[in-house]
Amino acid sequence: MDRTRLRFWTLYLTRFAGGFGFITLVTLLPKYINELDPGAVAVPELALGGLALGGFSLSRGFVIGMFTTGFTLAQTVAVVPLSWAGDRYDKRLVLAGTVGLGAVVYAAFPLVDSSLSFILVRAAQGVAVTGAGLMSLALVGELAREGTRANHIGKANAARFAASILGSISAGILYDLFGFTPIFIVITILLTIAVVAIWVFLPPDETRVHGFPFTDLALNERILTMATFRVQYAVAVTLVRTWVPIYAGVSAASGGLEYGGIAVAATVVAEKFTNMLCQPYTGRISDSYGRARFVFVGGGLYGLIALAVPFSPAVGEALALPAAFPFLGPLSPAFLPLVGLAGLLGVADSLREPASMALFADEGSGGAGVASSFGIRELLWRPGSVVAPLLGGYLMAEVGMEWVFFVGGASAITGVLAFLAALTWSHGTDALTTW
Repeated sequence: MDRTRLRFWTLYLTRFAGGFGFITLVTLLPKYINELDPGAVAVPELALGGLALGGFSLSRGFVIGMFTTGFTLAQTVAVVPLSWAGDRYDKRLVLAGTVGLGAVVYAAFPLVDSSLSFILVRAAQGVAVTGAGLMSLALVGELAREGTRANHIGKANAARFAASILGSISAGILYDLFGFTPIFIVITILLTIAVVAIWVFLPPDETRVHGFPFTDLALNERILTMATFRVQYAVAVTLVRTWVPIYAGVSAASGGLEYGGIAVAATVVAEKFTNMLCQPYTGRISDSYGRARFVFVGGGLYGLIALAVPFSPAVGEALALPAAFPFLGPLSPAFLPLVGLAGLLGVADSLREPASMALFADEGSGGAGVASSFGIRELLWRPGSVVAPLLGGYLMAEVGMEWVFFVGGASAITGVLAFLAALTWSHGTDALTTW
């Protein structure tokens, strides 16, 4: 195997290890909630300069919410300094450091014995996941030639999706057999192997970007054009990806299909599996035929498929599909259409993701700051990913489950239309085919 290929495989391994650890924690989160039994936390009153501060309680719901929000907040705070450090210094060193931090963090999870310690370790996990994700993508974008970037990014993302599938399936099985500790030993070993591979097979990164590249890239015309799409699309993906399994699993009284755990997992795995299979191929095609049209078509298809999700029961009834399956037991005729639509969501997103990432890599390459470019891409996603779950909860409780998918689908469609308008306005009528 030649040296260049070894470098890419090292980065794919890093993406796999990071994705495996992340999805395992997501899968085990309900177990931690049961184990730690988080309750209301009283904040004691403090006297400071004659003023009484504190003296209030944090509700159980707030504490449980912090199990996820602590991770997300740490990610958001870490984006800018880690991106700047990667561009200003050695990306390989930052990548090895954050992956090594991840190994330490996962080794610490079995020692967690309270809600506070879990939130703190989750915050450290957020820093490690963000650094490893940003630096691995930045190095893939930097090592790949311009005409092959989307292909290599697609392969890196496929490794992450493979980890998500394997991690989500194996975490529950290993927990039931052995408990928490062996799972985290496996993750720690996997991340340690990744650190060694980074140090042995990746050369020192000699690219140095002085100053603060976020300033210039934030005003980059192409990035501003992509922002018109990405900010809205974040709402769509967060709503749809979060609520497909919720729709499959919650009770009929809440607007769901009330399927069991294996059937719900099938809807999650279907999207990840098709995305994993397609991304290397769709990335290679977008390298050849232009990235903008793949963002436009993939985002638009995602919106249309999302709009169809609430109609899966009607489709199942119209096609007289079976309502029971081996090993799964009685379900409903909606099961196969829902799994099929989840798989199509993965195909649609596979058109969009490697092309979108390659566009940001293109703008940051050549000394402009590829890590900062990916950092801006990450920050553009944050508002939608924070607001969407709150919006989805409101729609589900107050309006109806189907409106989660209607709003999610509409957000994707308005996003691609805004992208097309910005492309045409700023870059000409042929920009969709020439980018």
